Amino acid sequence: MAEQDPSQIAHLVKTLEDCRSMNKGAKKSSFNCKKSTFAVAGTNATVDSWKFMDWDYKRSDLPVYARGLFTTKRKDGTREIAVRGYDKFFNIDETNSTRWRNIEKNTRGPYELSVKENGCIIFISGLEDDKLLVCSKHSTGVREDVSLSHAQAGERWVERHVASVGRSVKDLARTLRELNITAVGELCDDTFEEHVLAYDEEASGIYLHGLNYNLPEFATMSGEKVHQFADAWGFKKAKFEVFDDIARVQSFLEGCAETGTWDGRETEGFVIRCQLSEDGTGPYRDWFFKYKFEEPYLMYRQWRECTKAVIAGRLPKIKKHEAITEEYLQYARRRFVKEPHLAKAYVQNHGIISLREGFLQERGLKGSEIIALEAQREISSREINRNVILAPIATLGCGKTTVALALARLFEWGHVQNDNIPKGKGKPKKFAFEVSNSLSEHAAVIADRNNHQKRERKQLMQDIYPVLPDAQFIALHYVHEPRSELLPRIKEITRSRILERGDNHQTIRAASVTQGEIIGIMDGFLNRFEAIDPYNQPDESFDQIIDLDVCASSRANLETVVVALHEKYPGLVPNIPTGAEMDSAIESSLRDYHVKEDLSYSYKWQKDKTKKNNNNNNNNNNNTTTNQPEATLPTDPATTAQLVKKQLAKETEYFSVGVPSRDITSLLESLFPPSTPAHTARLYNQLLNSRRIQPTFHVTLIHRSAKKEHPQTWDAYVDRAQHAQQAAETETDPQQRQTARVRLERLIWDDRVMAFIVRLLPAPDAEDAQWPCVNVVPHITVGTAGAHIKPKESNDLLARWLEVGSGGETGIFEAEVKGVKVVEGAFGAVMSRK
Repeated sequence: MAEQDPSQIAHLVKTLEDCRSMNKGAKKSSFNCKKSTFAVAGTNATVDSWKFMDWDYKRSDLPVYARGLFTTKRKDGTREIAVRGYDKFFNIDETNSTRWRNIEKNTRGPYELSVKENGCIIFISGLEDDKLLVCSKHSTGVREDVSLSHAQAGERWVERHVASVGRSVKDLARTLRELNITAVGELCDDTFEEHVLAYDEEASGIYLHGLNYNLPEFATMSGEKVHQFADAWGFKKAKFEVFDDIARVQSFLEGCAETGTWDGRETEGFVIRCQLSEDGTGPYRDWFFKYKFEEPYLMYRQWRECTKAVIAGRLPKIKKHEAITEEYLQYARRRFVKEPHLAKAYVQNHGIISLREGFLQERGLKGSEIIALEAQREISSREINRNVILAPIATLGCGKTTVALALARLFEWGHVQNDNIPKGKGKPKKFAFEVSNSLSEHAAVIADRNNHQKRERKQLMQDIYPVLPDAQFIALHYVHEPRSELLPRIKEITRSRILERGDNHQTIRAASVTQGEIIGIMDGFLNRFEAIDPYNQPDESFDQIIDLDVCASSRANLETVVVALHEKYPGLVPNIPTGAEMDSAIESSLRDYHVKEDLSYSYKWQKDKTKKNNNNNNNNNNNTTTNQPEATLPTDPATTAQLVKKQLAKETEYFSVGVPSRDITSLLESLFPPSTPAHTARLYNQLLNSRRIQPTFHVTLIHRSAKKEHPQTWDAYVDRAQHAQQAAETETDPQQRQTARVRLERLIWDDRVMAFIVRLLPAPDAEDAQWPCVNVVPHITVGTAGAHIKPKESNDLLARWLEVGSGGETGIFEAEVKGVKVVEGAFGAVMSRK
C-alpha cells in the first residue's frame, strides 16, 4: 500500500489549475489542460476530471500522464486523487520510446502480455463513507444525451459482479480506499454498446486488467495480483502471458498478428506491461506499450463504417479488401430491405456484429481466412496509377513546396498551391476544385497547403470524394511530435529557412515585416498543428502516411517520399529516379520557387512594391547620374578557372566513388540465402521489406565537414572534379583518372545500419591515380533501419567493430565476401542540397 501525500496532490492540482487558467487567458500554456466537474450521486461531493489533448501525452513536460484522472476534496478540505488511470501508452513505432530497438535497450521484464479486450474503459474507486465511484475515461454519473452512460452501465455490472461472490459495493469501496487503488477494467457488453469484436451473454461483463495506486507517478500491481482481486470480487479476468525475454515477446506478437487471433479467438491485440529506465540502467518505473493487430480488426471496422455510409446514402469509402467488402455490402443491403429495423438499430451501434457474423456464416469463412484469401487475389494499391492526391501535413518552413515542385518535375504530376488562390469566401472549396481538376490531366497531384489541422484534412476529403470516389489520399506528414523533444530544433531550422528566404514567398514577407511578426505567425501555425491520428477520422482515411523529418534537407525528404511511393504504388512510381535526377529536381525547385503576381495577399504587396519602384525610377530619371553597366565575367581563362574552382569547392557536399547498384544488390542476395537464420538476416529483411536499401551506392572519399582537417585531400579532389568537368565539356579526355576499382571485402551490420567494408584501387591503366579516403574505414552504406538513422552512423558502427569485433554480446554481425569481388566505380562531386 502507498498512501497519498496531501501536499503533493495539492501541488499537482494547483499546477493543473494554472495550466487551465493560462489556456483561457491571453497567455497560453504550451499544452491544453481541460477540467470537467461532476456531482457524485447520493453525496454532496464532486470530482474533477483532468485531461490533455491526445498528442500532448507525447510531451516530456506534463505534470501528470494519467489518461483518466479525477481529483476531489475530503470533508476536511484535503485534496486527493479519487481515480487514477494508466499513463497514456502507445503502439509500436508510434513514439520513439516504442520502437523495438529502444524497448530492447531500455526495458526489463517480466513482460506481461494482456489481451486487449474490445470495449470501453471503466474506473472503480472508493470515496469517503464507503461510497463507490465508477467512471468512464473522463466522466461519471448521468449523461443527458444518452439513456444510459458508460459510468452507469459500469455501475450496474459492478453490482452484478460483487453480488455473485456474496459481497456489496460498499465492501468494494472500503477495500479500494484502504488500499488507495483504482480498479481498471474493460466493459464489454454488446447489449449496451457494440464495438468490433463480439461478446455473447456469457462473455459480457467487466474484464479487470489493472490495479493502479492513486498517486501522481504511475505505479500498478502485477497481473497475478489483478487476477487474485478479480476472483475475490467476481470480475472477469483479462488473460495474460508472461515472458522474461523481449525477443520472445516480439516473436510471439508477430506470430499472433499473422492471423489476428490468440487462443483460438480474434482479438484487437495486446497490452505489454514491463519496467522502463530512461537510459537502460535505472531507476526503473512501471511502463506499458501496446501491439495492435491490423487484421481482421481493420477489415471489420471498414465494414462498419461502409455500412453506416450506405444507410446514410453516402458512397462508401473502401480502402482495402475491395472484393469481399463489396460482397458484404450487398449482403447488408439485402438484409436491410427484408428487415428495415436493422438499419435504424445499426446507426445506434446495435446489430453490427450479428450482421457481420451472418455474412461470415453465409460465406462459410472466418475473418482470418478471408484475409489470407484477399492477400492472394485482391486488387491492391500496387495496381493504382491515377487519382492520387498527396497532401502535406506541415507548418511554415518545413520545405513542403520544394518537395512538391521536385515531385511535379520528376513525374510530371500536378501541383496546386493554396497560396496561389485569391483569398475570399469559398477558398477551401476552390482549392479542392483545383486539385480534382488537376487530376483530369495528371496521374497525381500535390495539394500544397499546410493541412496542419484536422478540419482542413476533413474538408479536402469531403469536397473531393463525391467527385472522385476512388481518390487515394497520401499524407506527407512532417513529424512534430513529441513536441517537447522536437519543437526547439524545428523552430530553429524553420525560422532560419523563412528568414533567409526573405520575400520569396506568396504570403510570408520576411524581408518586408519585422522578425518578431514572422516568428509570431510561425508560432501560431506550430501551436495549431494537429499531428496525424491514423486511428480516427479524418486521418484514418489516408491510404498511406509517409513520415518526414522537418529538420532534414528537402533532398532527403524527397527520396523518402519517392521510395515509399514506389513501394506502395509501383504503378504510379515504377522506377526510383537516380540520385542525380533527384538532385537536379531539388535544384530546379529552389530556382523556380519565386513570387507570382496577382495572387491574394501577394497581389496587393506586389502592386505596392511596383508602384514604389516606379516612383523611385521617376526620381532617378530626374537625376543626372547615368546608369552603371552590368557586371560581366572576366574573359581571362586563368581567372575564370579560379572562379569556377572556388564555386565548385563552395557548392560540393562531398566527393565519392559511385558503384553500380546491381553489383551491390546481387552480392547482398548471395550473402543472405533463404537458409540464413532469422536473427542473422533480421536487418537485411527489414531493409528489403521496407525499401530501406539505398537506391544508389557510393564510397564517400571526403565530406566538406572534414576539409579543415584534411585540406590537401579536399583541394586535390576539387582539382580532379574541375579537370573532369573541363574534359567533359571539351570531350578531349577519356577520363581514365576519374575511374576507380572498388574491392568489396566484408559486410558489417547491427540492428540499425549495414555497410560494406571496401578497398579503393586505381584503375589498371592509371596506376598512379590513388584514391585517399579520410574515413577510418572506407565503406559503402547499404541502408539504415529508419529515416531517423543517418547513413553517417556507418562510421560509428565500423569504429565499434574495430574495437570489439562481432558476435557474442557485441550485437554486431559480419559476413565475409568470398573470393575477390571488384567493381568499377566513377568519381564525382555531389553538390550541396541546401
